[in-house]
Amino acid sequence: MDNIKTIEGDLQCRELRFAILAARFNDFIVEQLIRGAVDALRRHGAGDKQIEIVRAPGAFDMPVVARKLAQSRKYDAIVALGAVIKGATAHFDYVAGQCASGLARVSQDTGVPIAFGVLTTDTIEQAIERAGTKAGNKGADAAVTAIELANLLRRIES
Repeated sequence: MDNIKTIEGDLQCRELRFAILAARFNDFIVEQLIRGAVDALRRHGAGDKQIEIVRAPGAFDMPVVARKLAQSRKYDAIVALGAVIKGATAHFDYVAGQCASGLARVSQDTGVPIAFGVLTTDTIEQAIERAGTKAGNKGADAAVTAIELANLLRRIES
């Protein structure tokens, strides 16, 4: 395997541009995800001019906004952040499912990578854990994934 060419992305931001697409709903959780994502991008070399934060009303609304962002060709990757917390109704299933499938479809249709950092949890406590406490910060994880994907796609294209 030492002689087989391997293509992979690295974690250097260089001149990459990122959109952080964040849902306003459950903002007390999403703000922590945004902080984690921005911190991760900065730690990997992104300057503030390489990052834009775009707010959508909720997770269900994110795919249409992501499509506009991707079609603008201004961004090398999109970091999608939100929190869908299960309640007593089936609403969770519709919102979480449509958000996930919509963002995946946008990424596949446009070729712009979208890192999925939308929490889908059963409880508020689980969301808090994933937004920077026990389970780390899933916003930071999504940002790192976005960096790697953007660099990987550039390497494949070159």
